[in-house]
Amino acid sequence: MMEDWEEIKLGDVVDIGSSKRIYAADYVENGIPFYRSKEVIETYRGREISLELFISEEKYNLIKEKYGVPQIGDILITSVGTIGVPLVIKQNESFYFKDGNLIWVKTSKVEDRLDPSYFYFFLDSAYGQAKLDSVLIGSSQKALTISGLNRLKINLPPIPIQHKIASILSAYDDLIENNLKRIKLLEEKAQLTYEEWFSVKGTPNGWNEYKLGELIDFHIGGGWGEEFQTDGFPDPAYVIRGTDMDNLPLGSIENVPNRWHKVSNLKSRRLQHGDIVFEVSGGSSYEGVAKTLLITEGLLNQFDGDVMCASFCKLMRPKSVSYSYALILFLKYLRKTKSTEIFEKRSASNIVNYNWEAFLKFQSVKMPNDDVLKQFNDAVGPMISNIYNLGNQITRLKEARDILLPRLMTGMIDVEQMNLENLHSTNT
Repeated sequence: MMEDWEEIKLGDVVDIGSSKRIYAADYVENGIPFYRSKEVIETYRGREISLELFISEEKYNLIKEKYGVPQIGDILITSVGTIGVPLVIKQNESFYFKDGNLIWVKTSKVEDRLDPSYFYFFLDSAYGQAKLDSVLIGSSQKALTISGLNRLKINLPPIPIQHKIASILSAYDDLIENNLKRIKLLEEKAQLTYEEWFSVKGTPNGWNEYKLGELIDFHIGGGWGEEFQTDGFPDPAYVIRGTDMDNLPLGSIENVPNRWHKVSNLKSRRLQHGDIVFEVSGGSSYEGVAKTLLITEGLLNQFDGDVMCASFCKLMRPKSVSYSYALILFLKYLRKTKSTEIFEKRSASNIVNYNWEAFLKFQSVKMPNDDVLKQFNDAVGPMISNIYNLGNQITRLKEARDILLPRLMTGMIDVEQMNLENLHSTNT
């Protein structure tokens, strides 16, 4: 089987380039979406693209006519920051992209040599990422260049084998995508349920109004620890950062760093079921802080060790676990409605710090009596549990796919002996 495979330089089978430079003066309020690495990464992680930049339709059409734009099968790859994240174009959509942070691989014209989906899975694997690392430039600030990607070496089986490998791996991706859609629906349903129950006017009988701090039993800033184990930092623990919070319920735990900590620091910061992690520092010119994450037993079980939050976050431990569902949905509602921005302090460099003590002291929150709260928890509890269960399934699917992927791509598994119909049926 392997005798039919060939090692090629990517630049020998595809055209690789970037966009034509777009200047700030070209931006408009509405028009053709303009992607940056941020949008590609959000899409890759299963989140909807949050568009903030557009160019005019006239500008787009000029570029399309003179230089061309990405077509079905083409791939964009992030080239700075979080490097090597791929986005395959699956349908005819009008958009353009930022020069300098995305590289354009034009696979749509060479489908007789390279299956775009096969190449996408190559890039999406630990095997492919290791290959990409070999062509990066820079030391402290790594970058992927067009010339580096041109000389990237990959093993290519005959095109029918590429098609079958892509179909096998797509079966896993289809399940992952379905789970992501289900998670999104459950998140929306849980939030809507909270708003229906808690958007009562005033404080009706059986309800009380508290300051947020009155419902918190314990809170403490996180830690960062050390990269290597020493006598002073002997205990390992995973560290959840603000950048991890949106992705953990989606089963993306692979980027959470595992570091070494002082015994006393970890003891007081070890996360447990019912805790809430709150981001208090970070943000950017277009985004504040106040991201939140509910810690559940299901989430903790995805890690093979202790977990704590990073130093730019706070651990919040409610006085009762029964408050956890209502509080996490309340905090997400505040951020959704931009009500958390009242307590934000933005520096000249656009670093956002949260006035945590004032937030606990002055932020009002309604809470019903125990009977009503139990009814609410019975309603939203299964939704939230299902979100984390689906995220756990995604983690397992990714692990299975990542184990299978290099074996398929190096010929360790005879693809021709695999029954694709049975695989799709089993996955379904």
